[in-house]
Amino acid sequence: MSMTGKEMKICLPLYKVLYSLAFVVILSLARGVTHTYEVGIACEAPMALLSSVFCADTYVQEITSRRSEVWRLYPMKRKAMCMARRIGIQQCYLLLLGAAGYGMFFLFQDPFPLYSPGTGGESELHLFLVYLAAILVTLNFWGILGNTAACLTRSMWAGIGVCLVLWLTVNSTTGDRLLGPWNMFSYTFRDIENSGDLSWIMGKALCVCLCIIMALVTPKIIRKRG
Repeated sequence: MSMTGKEMKICLPLYKVLYSLAFVVILSLARGVTHTYEVGIACEAPMALLSSVFCADTYVQEITSRRSEVWRLYPMKRKAMCMARRIGIQQCYLLLLGAAGYGMFFLFQDPFPLYSPGTGGESELHLFLVYLAAILVTLNFWGILGNTAACLTRSMWAGIGVCLVLWLTVNSTTGDRLLGPWNMFSYTFRDIENSGDLSWIMGKALCVCLCIIMALVTPKIIRKRG
């Protein structure tokens, strides 16, 4: 079995695949939408929370598993590379799941387009591509945050708790009012009627910067926390 195959077996166990699939199906059935532009908004925040939960055990599982004794012998560079591969595999899976979840809203609810054909508004393809770009950043930020918080606390549940507190704070009208375009969920709170307003990208740029910072400090956290 290749290295990637082994990492997939570790970080994508069957129970994770099953609960994440169930989550997306239930979301597309339970979260009502009327217009197509609402689909991306309906997906972003729940998918962010799923990413946090999904990735929170990426490192801490090595502390409690039967692999822990061997894991401690690995040099830090190898540990960091393993974590990066596992995060990457999980994020690729979640991105595909996010795209599938977007389509499920159309399958189950058949929302109306915001603009009629030929009126010059955003096309459905454009809306979908913007969603993919936004959700890619969102998934990576919340997934890396979940893993970093879990490494810091040495507990998957504590890591999820940290993410949940931040999620509840920024995914609110108060968070939108205080952070504006710098909100982690700037895509959700963007002005949909003004497609030329791209100020929401600042929030995604902030997420990218924070991802880089967390990726740099996580090896140091692992070195100190074990």
